[in-house]
Amino acid sequence: MNNAITLDNVTRKFGHTVALDGVSVSVPPNSICGLLGRNGSGKTTIMSLIAGQDQPTGGTVRVYGEHPFEHEATLSKISFIRDNQRYPDKYQLEHVLRIAPEFASRWCGDLAEELVERLRIPAQTPIKKLSRGQLSSVAIVLGLASRAPVTFLDEPYLGLDITGRALFHDILVRDVVEHPRTVVLSTHLVEESEALFDRVIILDRGIVSVDGEADQVRDLAFTASGTADAVAALSQGRVVLRSHAIGGLRSVTVHEPIDANVRDQAQTLNVEVAPASIAELVAAFGDADQPAQNLEEGVLA
Repeated sequence: MNNAITLDNVTRKFGHTVALDGVSVSVPPNSICGLLGRNGSGKTTIMSLIAGQDQPTGGTVRVYGEHPFEHEATLSKISFIRDNQRYPDKYQLEHVLRIAPEFASRWCGDLAEELVERLRIPAQTPIKKLSRGQLSSVAIVLGLASRAPVTFLDEPYLGLDITGRALFHDILVRDVVEHPRTVVLSTHLVEESEALFDRVIILDRGIVSVDGEADQVRDLAFTASGTADAVAALSQGRVVLRSHAIGGLRSVTVHEPIDANVRDQAQTLNVEVAPASIAELVAAFGDADQPAQNLEEGVLA
């Protein structure tokens, strides 16, 4: 089956600034993909290219086999609501919901109404006067109710309280199961979201550090914690992505799966080891001195 999204050796430069440097990734259809990384890693640039709002400096971008830029049939399959989406000054919620179906052929009014009610979005307040969390709720309504074959959710949690975030998770999973589509979720609240992901892409300074199935990514590295000397002994000869020390204790994220040798050595040294979570990997790659693809050991990119 063809991928929903394919980027092949994509570069995007803005003057002398390289936002993306030889990015090659793919996202299969009907999956939820976490697009992760620090601010400035290239996430928004990738989403803009896939959504047809920009063109690469080099390489190719395809959505269901087609170049999205100025390709109406492909663009009609994509929903991309930015985290800083702007609306006309006099717009209220009713105006947004009235015009949305014109741009989303699969629009579901019932889902939109459910989201509006459960997220408690005020109907009479001008959009420009909504709180940050309420604006995020509007973006969630537009993204999920569009039921677009390729849906981008760019920092959908901004300003949402814990109840709102839980509602978003529940409805996203339920609706994607009932109406399969490809969802690309970009967020900094990785710990709350990682259970949703089928696939994970981690970017660092415009380079792909990780591109793989979520289960594979969770086996990519491990964390080790204990006394500084014991952790140093366990880390010797291994690629340490991130290290943190408090007093005489140290914790590290090591770029290597846990195997019997690691467990035996850890037990001997009285070091606690565990598979690194996706959130820990994002932090580790983002904290590295150089992009991960330049490390001595390779990653899933």
